[in-house]
Amino acid sequence: MYKITPNPPGNSGNPSDKSSKSKKLDEAAERALDYYLKPKPVDEPPAGQLFIVAPDIDTETLLANASEDLLSISAIAADLADDVEGSRRSVILAISRMADGVHLLVERAMDRLEVQASG
Repeated sequence: MYKITPNPPGNSGNPSDKSSKSKKLDEAAERALDYYLKPKPVDEPPAGQLFIVAPDIDTETLLANASEDLLSISAIAADLADDVEGSRRSVILAISRMADGVHLLVERAMDRLEVQASG
């Protein structure tokens, strides 16, 4: 049986061209893998600080999350107040009312942001 292609196949072009093309392809692949697989460096939080808020989050998002959290705190406290009596119930209801008051402050701040953004 006769083979049409030589063994090994002939090279088309200059061997240095292939090595430079191969090198460029390897570098591109390395950059792509680094982009997707290597974690980006994170600024270290100050000593003793366990949690941090991402620095690039806008004010409206921060206030919206605070508002939702305050509503949750108030709902938990109000639900808990149904299960206890006496002075403990008063303390829990006070926590619920304080959370409601702070929620109103956050909502007012959000309203002001909307007015500034539209004006």
